[in-house]
Amino acid sequence: MTDDVMLIGEGFAGDGVNAAHVNIVMGPRSGPVGTAWATALATPSTGHVPFVAVAAPGIPLRPFTLFVNKAAIENDQHGQLTWGAAQAGLAAGMGSAHKTFAFRGREDFVVIAAMWVNPAADNEESVFNNNRDATVAAIAMCSMFAHASAADIEAMLSPSNPYFRN
Repeated sequence: MTDDVMLIGEGFAGDGVNAAHVNIVMGPRSGPVGTAWATALATPSTGHVPFVAVAAPGIPLRPFTLFVNKAAIENDQHGQLTWGAAQAGLAAGMGSAHKTFAFRGREDFVVIAAMWVNPAADNEESVFNNNRDATVAAIAMCSMFAHASAADIEAMLSPSNPYFRN
């Protein structure tokens, strides 16, 4: 496998303030994704402190996964839901992905997971479940080619999302 491989995926799960939006970028640590991974870890900014995601203290996700919060931490509850339930959801999603996504032959990969947790989120179980499901969807997308199906093209022609209905 060449060092310039970059796989990209996106997943969205849930609704309302506890919905999750996950963007995944993965590739070899010796390539551009590895450079981005190390750079992001080394350059935190106010409200955004990327960290190595863990399944439990001392047990990092495999492949090594960088958790990047897309929303600046606004209060204690938001921080707890981001670092707790959303990180655990990411771990559970990565665990599920190991069963369905062929990580074999990709032991040298690193993963960047950009995670959205709404500052108004208020339900730990929903945040966990939605981040797990969005992670699984994003990882699944990484295994797909960039070819757009007829349904994909139709969706692009009539876009909508939780903030915009066309």
